[in-house]
Amino acid sequence: MQSKALTVEQYLAQLPADRRAAMEAVRKVILQNLDKNYQEGMSYGMIGYFVPHSVYPAGYHCDPKQPLPFAGLASQKGYMSVYLTCVYNDPSQLKWLQSAWAKAGKKLDMGKSCIRFKKLDDLPLEVLGQAIKQVPAQTFIRQYEASLAASGKGRAPAPKKSPASPARGSGTAPKPKPKSAKKAPPNSRSARSRSSIG
Repeated sequence: MQSKALTVEQYLAQLPADRRAAMEAVRKVILQNLDKNYQEGMSYGMIGYFVPHSVYPAGYHCDPKQPLPFAGLASQKGYMSVYLTCVYNDPSQLKWLQSAWAKAGKKLDMGKSCIRFKKLDDLPLEVLGQAIKQVPAQTFIRQYEASLAASGKGRAPAPKKSPASPARGSGTAPKPKPKSAKKAPPNSRSARSRSSIG
């Protein structure tokens, strides 16, 4: 359920009081543990945490105009959700999260990167904070690029142009190499003189 709010403050203000209290508590934990190279803002109709273009100019491969999404926080119709892209990109992070969540005595209701919760008590906030803290922006960028490369969606390097083969339409033709001992045409003077000898 995407919101049309333009700011995080507007998004929170539109929520019922109980939802707003839970979302603000989760948001506080995220912000306390967020690396300085991430930014908070509205993204895809929810509260987003992302790597801005000033840090990662390439942006998100699905839409390069968008910054690279790292995490998200949303109020859905029947539940609230935290999105952790770092867990989706890194199987070791997922394994750690599942283990830490279980040790905290909480039930993990999770899709690929979406953790669903109906009340604040469903979340082990310390585990969530640690999941955010242990993936600074530069680490996340490396994970993201490795994931893209593994899926074949990474950017291939531009082919190097050979100086002997100019690009088409460049208007510059390669200079012919001089050939040694070139045969004279059959009707030339040298050809006739050779044919008269012998």
